[in-house]
Amino acid sequence: MNDILIRDAGNDDANGIAHVQVAGWLETYRGMISDSFLDKLLVEQRAGRWKQILSDPNDVYHRAFVAIKDGQIVGFANYGKEHSGDSDYLGELFAIYVLKEFQGQGIGRELVKHVAQGLLNQEVLSMLVWVLVANPYQQFYESLGGVYLREQTIVFEGESLYEKAYGWKDIRPLAGEMKG
Repeated sequence: MNDILIRDAGNDDANGIAHVQVAGWLETYRGMISDSFLDKLLVEQRAGRWKQILSDPNDVYHRAFVAIKDGQIVGFANYGKEHSGDSDYLGELFAIYVLKEFQGQGIGRELVKHVAQGLLNQEVLSMLVWVLVANPYQQFYESLGGVYLREQTIVFEGESLYEKAYGWKDIRPLAGEMKG
């Protein structure tokens, strides 16, 4: 972890974030969501969307951190205030992805710690994350102390998918482990 830098994402990070996101979707969601959707994913298209998100402080998805190794973005997480009206969990980890070859090195944990600190800076003490039920990385959230909350059905590209929420009533322990 010593050679990984985690910092706030800026407009210039849109292409790197898009690369990690598209790679993450292709590596993780094949067999969970339609191949036709995955086969159409383009880094350039996602980069355009990330440029919009990162340049608009009013966009709910605006806040993000990137993990950088050797000048390359190898992971990211974005977060903000929970926007569906949950009264118990006021913050949300919207997305977190680490390129497969960099997983298992603690990068995801460091990104979550930074997210927790970012939410605390907004005076948000709790957080949830939604994960596809079939996602093989659910144990990551459990290993961080996330507690199963509930499930919901979403419609994505015309398909019904099932997701589950994990939550942390108090994110201060996550943020308190952050070094530096």
